[in-house]
Amino acid sequence: MKLKLFAALAVATLSTQALADGHGASGDAAAGETVFKKCKSCHMIQDGDGNTIVKGGRTGPNLYGIAGATAGTVEGFKYGKDLVKAGEAGLVWDEASFVGYVQNPKGFLSDTLGGSAKSKMSFRLKKGMEDVYAYLASVGPAPAE
Repeated sequence: MKLKLFAALAVATLSTQALADGHGASGDAAAGETVFKKCKSCHMIQDGDGNTIVKGGRTGPNLYGIAGATAGTVEGFKYGKDLVKAGEAGLVWDEASFVGYVQNPKGFLSDTLGGSAKSKMSFRLKKGMEDVYAYLASVGPAPAE
């Protein structure tokens, strides 16, 4: 009985730690760092103090802190109206929404908003989406308690 209790406690502790470290991401952050090289032509990662984590383009918004953020809210970036509308309707970037969006931005927004929608993002990531999300979560700020 003590062994079963200890095993259950160990699994719960490890699961909680994994969620805390990866902001609930199931992907591989190290693999995501490699896949993110495709994203940096349009996106950078720079923290709130101006420290550059990944030097990249400015066509897309800075992706620092995107994990758990409301869609369309990075200050200083001019988003398309449909992504802003999705954020106003409650879209928050968790792993599932991030994966859906980067696979098919226009289709994801159309499904989210319940009608035809547009997206400024034309690139589609075909694999490694969970890994990229895990990477972005790992380099972002710790989630609010």
